[in-house]
Amino acid sequence: MSTTKKIAGVALAAALGVTTLSACGGESKDKTAGASDAPKSTTVTLVSHDSFNVTDSVLKEFEQQSGYTVKVLKSGDAGAALNQEILTKGSPRGDVFFGVDNTLLSRALDNGIFTPYEAKGLADVKPEYVLDKEHRVTPIDSGDICVNYDKAYFAEKKIAPPQTLDDLIKPEYKNLLVTENAATSSPGLGFLLASVGKYGEDGWKDYWSKLKANGVEVVDGWEQAYNERFSGSAGGKKAKGDRPLVVSYASSPPVEVLYGEPQPAEAPTGVSTGTCFRQIEFAGLLKGAKNEEGGKALVDFLVSKKFQEDMPLQMFVNPVTKDAALPELFTKHGVVVEKPENVAPETIAKNREQWVKAWTALVVK
Repeated sequence: MSTTKKIAGVALAAALGVTTLSACGGESKDKTAGASDAPKSTTVTLVSHDSFNVTDSVLKEFEQQSGYTVKVLKSGDAGAALNQEILTKGSPRGDVFFGVDNTLLSRALDNGIFTPYEAKGLADVKPEYVLDKEHRVTPIDSGDICVNYDKAYFAEKKIAPPQTLDDLIKPEYKNLLVTENAATSSPGLGFLLASVGKYGEDGWKDYWSKLKANGVEVVDGWEQAYNERFSGSAGGKKAKGDRPLVVSYASSPPVEVLYGEPQPAEAPTGVSTGTCFRQIEFAGLLKGAKNEEGGKALVDFLVSKKFQEDMPLQMFVNPVTKDAALPELFTKHGVVVEKPENVAPETIAKNREQWVKAWTALVVK
């Protein structure tokens, strides 16, 4: 997620006192003419945004079966991590990059930082997630940016929660929504793209004018929006937040249950499924990788059933393979977004900067 990585569930877990996997990494050097005479490297380095996580036992099983030791080099948010790989193109810091999503995909591909590789297990990936036919990147997970609502607030007021983007500009929802800045936040950008997908390049500005007139509040990032301003989250309750609508993720309600103290029988928050934009995250073998064979094995692992089924409770995202089962927490407390808004990666790449500038001038200034 470009700024928080779509997976604000990790940030939510951190806000509730949950510790995530610590980062480690090593140097990468240019290949030399004598590299073929050197012993086979047993270390493979994954470069990632800060929200990458995996269960220790799952990672150790891969290491034992493959003979490789995995180092994880965490590099800030997805945009910052991608920028560093572009700057070190051809002499990368690692072997595989994980975390570029469909809002930044064209930028990564246009800069040529990946070597094509068709992963073992790619046939098990749902075809709608395979956006690069040259296989420079492999789909790993998906997640939906959606408006979340405070169930208790709407029950008390006897008002039906909003379900669509159109609902949010109705009078009954005036001064209830907080969203993140599209220029500084991944969910903020995703929510802007949802409006572009819904209303088109000619209609999204008019929608945001109406949303602004209806009292939408804009803050810098997800942490402030969800854990301070939103009345439905554990953090928001402590901070006395007074906005019962927030732009977050479809996976946020299960996280509220998982880390609730005491754990509630039902999620205190819901998802407005007609407000969503789908993010897809990819991994790719970095061009000039020091350990290309290890990198290929690591990409294969990321689309394996073992990793795909581990992801939901580690990064609060959805698997992309057909046979991966969701944990009960997701099936019981999560929602299925049947028709999220989408914008083609090439369209995003062509227009992202001007859309964000126009949005800033219209909504923030």
